[in-house]
Amino acid sequence: MKKLAFILGIRPDVIRAALVINQLRRYSDMEFVFIWSGQHYSDNLKDIFFRELGIEPAQIDLGAGGETDADVVASVISRLYKVLAELEPAAAVFLGDTNTTTGALAAAQLNIPIVHIEGCMRSYDWRMPEEKYRTTIDHLADVIYTYFDEYKEQGVREGLNPRNIVIVTNPIVDILEHYYFSRKAKFDAMATAEFFSSRGIEREKFYLMTCHRRENVHIEPSLRAIVELIGAAPHPVYFPASYRTQKVIRGLGITLPPHVHMVDPIGYDEILCLMVNSRGVITDSGTVVEETCVLQVPSLQMRKSTERPQVYDVGSSVKFDPTAPEKYPSGIVFRKLESLFGKHWDYTVLGDGKSSQRIAEDLHRRVVEDDFARHRPEHYSLPIERSYREDGLVV
Repeated sequence: MKKLAFILGIRPDVIRAALVINQLRRYSDMEFVFIWSGQHYSDNLKDIFFRELGIEPAQIDLGAGGETDADVVASVISRLYKVLAELEPAAAVFLGDTNTTTGALAAAQLNIPIVHIEGCMRSYDWRMPEEKYRTTIDHLADVIYTYFDEYKEQGVREGLNPRNIVIVTNPIVDILEHYYFSRKAKFDAMATAEFFSSRGIEREKFYLMTCHRRENVHIEPSLRAIVELIGAAPHPVYFPASYRTQKVIRGLGITLPPHVHMVDPIGYDEILCLMVNSRGVITDSGTVVEETCVLQVPSLQMRKSTERPQVYDVGSSVKFDPTAPEKYPSGIVFRKLESLFGKHWDYTVLGDGKSSQRIAEDLHRRVVEDDFARHRPEHYSLPIERSYREDGLVV
């Protein structure tokens, strides 16, 4: 039976891939192998997300880790290589733009077809490791699932073969329609007075915050600009922070403002409950600004540039650039954010709720029909027609 290897490594990717994974596991004419890289390793970074999203844990955990990005990447590539060599899957599927996606190099070395979900997204901010990773995997991939026409156009302008790129819209819409809107009564029941008071906040009188990007956390002036920004917030800030972010803040001796409550990472149920009952979300996460857009929650995006400009197009998000804080006075930024509270916008520009189904069905078809590598360069005409002699000289 043909196998499909699906490799993930961080919790936002679990959220986005949840429905795709569950549908792929139901096909009886292929073997689905879920591989976890180990990039996120603790219970509150991965296992709780499997439980809450109803996903069976990965069959294989690479346990890849390290002190630096280079350590993690090297570990992912070397450990995944051995697993893929033994599995010999019909294709290796990756999602997003993290250290885990560099495992595509292992698949490339083994000449295993590569699939990239969330392809052709570009922030054009080359400081971001994620920008480098997603550009690299797109140029290695045999099949790319992208969300919008404009993303496909970005890829084609880089020289990607348009036949490789399949437009599917954004699966975050499917996830929230399935996981939040269909279970809204559950989240309403969670939102008790005690739920908020135990966290030192009041319903609709606080901001939720996330901050993890390297260009924000590991560039000290940007991090200090962010701390100064939230220091001016007119309401308390509840801040579930990654362990890496906490470590950097402590290492730099930064004291957070007294109205900022920094806590350890939390599960998906809890973060959704906090999100929909906040006045807005302050974040540098790409996934979070999409979630807030769908959930009709304002967001303040702490990014110089974004690969998800649709949230600005529909008016659900306000910008703050940590590299140029003088251009974004905190008073004006928070007035703009507050002006969005209670407003509504059309989130269907992100998707129609059928993206996960499209991806799963197309992946299944390709496994059955062995249709992953048909659009490699040797299978289509080059832009400039050339012929070659056996000795390699152009004639």
